[in-house]
Amino acid sequence: MSIKFNYSLSGSRDRQIILFLHGFLGDRADFAQVISLLSEQFYCLAVDLPGHGKTRVVGGDESYTMPNTARALVDLLDSLNIERCFLVGYSMGGRLALYLALNFPERFPKIVLESASPGLKTQQERDARIQHDFKLASQLETSDLSSFLANWYNQPLFASLKKHPEFNRIIESKLQNNPFELARALRNLSTGCQPCLWDKLKQNGNPLLLLAGEYDNKFISINTEMASLCEAARLEIISSCGHNIHFEDVNAFVKQIRQFFS
Repeated sequence: MSIKFNYSLSGSRDRQIILFLHGFLGDRADFAQVISLLSEQFYCLAVDLPGHGKTRVVGGDESYTMPNTARALVDLLDSLNIERCFLVGYSMGGRLALYLALNFPERFPKIVLESASPGLKTQQERDARIQHDFKLASQLETSDLSSFLANWYNQPLFASLKKHPEFNRIIESKLQNNPFELARALRNLSTGCQPCLWDKLKQNGNPLLLLAGEYDNKFISINTEMASLCEAARLEIISSCGHNIHFEDVNAFVKQIRQFFS
């Protein structure tokens, strides 16, 4: 296997299993609060995605791409004797979760996507995004990680997250990542590089819960369109939250998961 995943399992093996996929700059601990509230009811598997945390990639750059990361995750589930599981993905992890759901539908009967998208529709948009992300990847390799994080979290997307009393703890956890590994992930797993999933989304028959924060207009718009295209999808807008719902209001997030997966 070209990816050696770092992962954690919480709860009892005889419960329904949930696989959690974090966003860019994160790691498996991003869902620690969520998992602590769910592990009595579910068996929770959280992984560090390629380029993040303590997961090690022994292959070349192609190992970081969405199709190869997805295949490696399915191989990990096989090695753990997990035939089917629920899926929760945030942002980058949400895009990956959607790819998994659409390409391995028999493995993932129910899916929660938090602040996620099916990718960009046109080649022009993808090319522009790739250019943008390659520039960011170069910054990761040439500047210090703390100044990169300061710029990253200055995006309007994270305005409400920055007001969170524990925002500094988020920054501390992100500083544990390797910037050169993050750059490889950004060059190969970004929105510009991923396969466009809009057409395939229309054929999805598995129940899909889309979550977007009240202040996250961009993703409310994307997810409204996703819900209109896919009969099996339902959109819930979480009040008083921005892009990172599972941190900004962990209880509202857990409530949605419990209701949807029970």
